[in-house]
Amino acid sequence: MSFGQGGASWGPGGDGTPDWAALADQSAARARRKRLLMIGGGALATVAIGAIVTTAVVTSNGGNAGKGDKNAGRLPAPADLPEDTSAPAPSFSSVAPPPPPDPKDYISGADKDKAPVTVEGFFPGKRLTMGDRVHLKGATSSSAKCATGTQGALGSVLTNNGCKQLIRATYRKDGVAVTVGVAVFDTEARAKKAVDQASGGLASLSGGGVNTFCRGGTVCLRTSNSYGRYAYFTIGGFLDGRRVTTADENVYAVNKDLTNFTFRQIHRRGQIQASQAAAAPNG
Repeated sequence: MSFGQGGASWGPGGDGTPDWAALADQSAARARRKRLLMIGGGALATVAIGAIVTTAVVTSNGGNAGKGDKNAGRLPAPADLPEDTSAPAPSFSSVAPPPPPDPKDYISGADKDKAPVTVEGFFPGKRLTMGDRVHLKGATSSSAKCATGTQGALGSVLTNNGCKQLIRATYRKDGVAVTVGVAVFDTEARAKKAVDQASGGLASLSGGGVNTFCRGGTVCLRTSNSYGRYAYFTIGGFLDGRRVTTADENVYAVNKDLTNFTFRQIHRRGQIQASQAAAAPNG
């Protein structure tokens, strides 16, 4: 029989001798519980300290932790604002600048078209390149007697309309030769009239590696046109004397290259003089 009092345990012999083994077990159990309580208390203490530190950090930042400068977003005080807000805003002129000069104005009459008229100015270099097509330049000429570079009635037409100068240049490519001539008049109206009245044609120009062509009644391709105060004419055909037909696309192609180039050169003449006028101090 055993009795428990004060946590002590007495042996079953009833002789009053303590049960030392049981007492030892009880003591060990109490030590374990105390140790667990101490560990748990330490964890709670750590949490409490962390909360205190966090509170201190938030308090030290004035409640704006993570928001950057405490002055960010603050409106300027009245003293920071400009004192005078009545200054006028920048103004811009409502007058539009004058349009650039029209290049055609500078090639439509002798009063503005003052640049020298030369063969090299219209037909520079020794060859003409249009895309992948190369045309070799032959002979050139310039005359104040326009009729000397014509055939048939064209000479009289040019003279009667006041032709001042006729320049010519011949180009050749793949057995085809074309002579292009530019006749200069005082006004655009006279150049147009000369083209409208054109009869006969330009005289082909041989030399410079080009034999005589489109002479003696040979059928050749002839064209006439005008731009500004300039009338321009072409005559083209085969170097071997064959007659030109509508099926001879190569003759038409060379002629087209030369007429396009001549038109561009006349227009470029106007562009240069218009640019010079715009750059002048009183332009």
